[in-house]
Formats: sequence, structure tokens, C-alpha cells
Amino acid sequence: MGNRLSKIYTRTGDDGSTGLADGNRIAKNAQRVEAMGTADELNCHIGLLIETLNSDDELVESLRRIQHHLFDLGGEFAIPGSRVIGDEHIEWLEGTLDRHNEGLPPLKNFVLPGGSPGAAQCHLARAVCRRAERVVVALGHEDSIKTASRHYLNRLSDLLFVIARVLARREGGEEILWEQKKSGL
Repeated sequence: MGNRLSKIYTRTGDDGSTGLADGNRIAKNAQRVEAMGTADELNCHIGLLIETLNSDDELVESLRRIQHHLFDLGGEFAIPGSRVIGDEHIEWLEGTLDRHNEGLPPLKNFVLPGGSPGAAQCHLARAVCRRAERVVVALGHEDSIKTASRHYLNRLSDLLFVIARVLARREGGEEILWEQKKSGL
């Protein structure tokens, strides 16, 4: 990588624009930049989730891989027309999801965020992932994107939901189930 980041500030964004990896400049509030930023935000939440786990936890390796995928996804958004995330990434997510979902009991109610610190952080990452998916759908309405990136985020939110369920049980907590009767005043 060399010294690509030898100077952190460039002042080129002071006009409200930012550079894409292909050299083009776009407004910082463009949908493409929002997609890049939300993928980055999700990556940060997963990093925080990892920090709630022991370093030898089996989930750490999968979550680190997801962080690399999300960094690649941001790069895909930074180069219009490129494809980095593909079917193999989605298949890996599905296999990982199936493996972690195997031992969980079927749900009869919705699950509220919480149950343990790790589960709560995982639910927060899931909510940000759903927002990232919405941003990518909106981007697809105004610009061409590869559908695999949208599919990846959809599966990732499912995986994060399952991991939250696993963590709630494993960390000595329990899943907090939504009860309609408690919704009333």
C-alpha cells in the first residue's frame, strides 16, 4: 500500500464533494456516499461487537471476515460499475447462518433487542445493516449497482439476528420476547 495516507487532510472536500476511487468527485450527500458511509458504520458496529467477545470466541473469525467483506463492499460502492461482492459471499453467509441457527429453538414471538451486552450490540449492528440495505436499494433506483451487494446485506442482517439469539443464550441472558399485552398503556 505504500504511503497512500501520508497526509490525512487534503482540503479537497471542503467544497462538500468527495472523491470516488475511480477519480470522479461527487457530493458528500449523494446516495452512493451514503451507501459507502453506512457500510463503514456497520463495520464499526461489528468491530464493537467483536470487542464484547473473548478473543478465542468462535464467532470472532466469522465477524472479522464480515468486516473484510464490508470494507470490500464500500470499495464496490466507491467504484461505480465494479463488483466485489458476489454469490460466493452470500453462500458463505447462508452456510454460517444455518450453522448457528441449528441449535436455536423456533420463535413464536418477535424478539426485542437485548438479552446480554453482546446480543444488544449485535441487534444494533443488525438495525444498521437493515438501514444499509435500504440505502443500497435507494442507490439502485438512481444508479446501477450489482444486486449481490443488496442480497449480501439482506443475508447479513439475518445472520446478525441469529448471532444475537446465540449470544443472548450463551452470555447467560435470555431473549426478550415481545408481548403484545405489554404494548398497551
